[in-house]
Amino acid sequence: MIKRTVYFGNPAYLSMNKQQLVVNYPKVEEAKTVPIEDLGIVFLDHPQITITQPLISKLLDYNVALITCNERHLPQGLMLNLDGHHTQQAQLAAQIEASAALKDRIWKTVIQQKIYNQAAVLKLTGASIENMNYWASQVKNGDPDNYEGRAAAHYWKTVFVDYIEGFTRGRFEAAPNSLLNYGYAILRAVVARSLVGSGLHPSLGIHHHNKYNAYCLADDIMEPYRPYVDQLVLKILEDEEGEVELTWDIKSILLTIPTLDVIINQKRKPLMLAVQQTTASLAACYLKERKKLKLPVWEI
Repeated sequence: MIKRTVYFGNPAYLSMNKQQLVVNYPKVEEAKTVPIEDLGIVFLDHPQITITQPLISKLLDYNVALITCNERHLPQGLMLNLDGHHTQQAQLAAQIEASAALKDRIWKTVIQQKIYNQAAVLKLTGASIENMNYWASQVKNGDPDNYEGRAAAHYWKTVFVDYIEGFTRGRFEAAPNSLLNYGYAILRAVVARSLVGSGLHPSLGIHHHNKYNAYCLADDIMEPYRPYVDQLVLKILEDEEGEVELTWDIKSILLTIPTLDVIINQKRKPLMLAVQQTTASLAACYLKERKKLKLPVWEI
């Protein structure tokens, strides 16, 4: 079942009653309710939002990802359940004990599929994808030759060329970087939530290792899914006929990321459900129950 993404961008008092999220707005007498079991991600994007501890606890019980935003209305914090699977200890032990060889093999498949999916996005723009496909085919275990970096340099130089002159990908660079950052934050929450649901710890990465990053594994596993965000941003640029800012209307489009169509295991599914298949397959790889990840494949 696809879970709902709910955004709160106005003053509100959020509480719980009978397994329902209860929303009370100032000067509005009638409260609104949402079944907590239907929720997947909750965005809190206003300094005058109050949320009760019982509601936070119940949201985490249902493995809802709770995201808070800063004064610039950008995602800042992510809260997740720490006990999201019935065999948590066995899953976590297998994750910790995973060999370097296994991680390198997994990373190869992740990067290969990321580059192939980036190539599919470039093809939508009419650009040549011969180099991208070659680089993807040459990735070895652990990507020691950094084909990911070569592909990324070409990809970012090319993907927005019809709309942005001299685009530079960066966290604090000009638009549409703000759109990409917002979309990736949503994607990261979807992946982190699913990792916890599969009994894995999002801090213990395959490739990313940063003592300041609590979501290294989420950053690893989201790589093949990033092009779906990129394609959505491309569509926004096309519809808006050029450079755009991160307005509420644009945010509302980006909040549909969990429902984007993805092909995985030869079936079309919403992105959120595809991610669940990916993280479950990763847990199975750690447990030595399967050898390959299930990853999204773009139709070209």
